[in-house]
Amino acid sequence: MDDDARPVADDPRSAGDVPEQRDDDAYGGLFGAFPYAIKSSDSWLFRSYAVVGGLAALLAGLVFVFGVIDLLGDTSVPTSGTVSLTQAFFIVIALAVVVPILAPVLAVARWHRFGIATRDYDGAMGVAGYAFLASLYAALVISVPPSAQEPTGGVVGPVVEFLYALPQWAGLIPVGVAAATILLLHRFAKRRTGPGEADADGGTG
Repeated sequence: MDDDARPVADDPRSAGDVPEQRDDDAYGGLFGAFPYAIKSSDSWLFRSYAVVGGLAALLAGLVFVFGVIDLLGDTSVPTSGTVSLTQAFFIVIALAVVVPILAPVLAVARWHRFGIATRDYDGAMGVAGYAFLASLYAALVISVPPSAQEPTGGVVGPVVEFLYALPQWAGLIPVGVAAATILLLHRFAKRRTGPGEADADGGTG
């Protein structure tokens, strides 16, 4: 039989074995996920978060990088062991801040690549992302030492005064709750999507 007359069904791509949405070249890594998610999503709320969150993650990354550089240039640090411990602390804090900022965008990009994301899911992840940014602001206000606190007026004045009055360790609470909310929203959406979503998360249940 002539090759040109071979049935189309013989092509494995036409038999449904390889879903059209599962294109490994849809975006390349972390930086490609942002434009891909913005282009793929129908939620303007999420699109705005992808821009704001990307800038926030970049700013946070630069702050931690310059913090480590400043630490290495500080001649008052007595031992290399102290430097290593402080560097490790910086890395842990950086991951705890940057990863939750990036998570909503990466999740939406991945789900769109597999063709299972919805506008509601995108919007929910956008809200969760903004909530995490707000929790970071709250944590920063709470962590301000009493000697550096300044009186604040206006609409947000009572809120800031309330945050000032909290112990500094309480700044971990809003950040932890907001980060957990991102994970819980994703898990809840995963349950509602069904078993087909397992492929998009590497086969995990």
